[in-house]
Amino acid sequence: MENRITDIEIHLSHLEHTIQELNEVVYRQQQAIDRLEDELKALRTQFLAVAPSPTRPPDEETPPPHY
Repeated sequence: MENRITDIEIHLSHLEHTIQELNEVVYRQQQAIDRLEDELKALRTQFLAVAPSPTRPPDEETPPPHY
């Protein structure tokens, strides 16, 4: 019985270590995602400043010639 409890404790220790490693990986991935979202937002802002949308809002559109 003592050996079985020791084996379970060892297994639990390995699982806790694995969970901690996975938690660190998820944390680093979230940091990377946050950084990439910030970069994308900055690029979108720069792009729109340089090349505004080629389409106009509907109220500014001129009617087609057949109207």
